Amino acid sequence: MNIYVGNLAWKARKQDLIDLFEHFGSVSRAFIVRDKRTRRSKGFGFVEMDEEDAAKAAIEALNNTVFLERAIIVNEANPRKDEEEEDFDDEDVEE
Repeated sequence: MNIYVGNLAWKARKQDLIDLFEHFGSVSRAFIVRDKRTRRSKGFGFVEMDEEDAAKAAIEALNNTVFLERAIIVNEANPRKDEEEEDFDDEDVEE
């Protein structure tokens, strides 16, 4: 299941998301969306979990909780439209 994580702190990194969600189950992928030009975080990212039950438990437990000093929004991600292009960044870039 693909999970949307919004209202992320600018300092949040991919490993932070992995560490947060691994308490609920195996994380197959995590990334933070970045601006193509500036490489700055757009304040949201995605986490993919293979087990649907674990993903649903994570969503229920983490939505509207404080993570890195920000109240995060966590819910099931909507499917991407083909014409949408975001810059998904699997690597952490220091600013």
